[in-house]
Amino acid sequence: MRSRYGAFAVGDAAYLRATWHPRTRPSSLELDDDQVWRRLAVLATRAGGPFDDGGEVEFVASYRSAATGERSRLHEVSRFVREGGRWFYVDGDVGA
Repeated sequence: MRSRYGAFAVGDAAYLRATWHPRTRPSSLELDDDQVWRRLAVLATRAGGPFDDGGEVEFVASYRSAATGERSRLHEVSRFVREGGRWFYVDGDVGA
């Protein structure tokens, strides 16, 4: 989760696609250069431990608009699966 947030923060769409599960991965991904990611707060986790094949992360990510300075937040519960020893983002519920 934190590595994906970092990829959003630096605009690394290739990493985001590589860590997105092939079943739900978009064919292309364009990041919004206007969004400046400022902070990640992990609120809760469910499963996702060393013996789990899946897990959930509830988080709030704060960002601001580079153009207007307006601040906003993304609140999501993300679902992940582990396959071949690697974690993949599957999907999430925004505004959870």
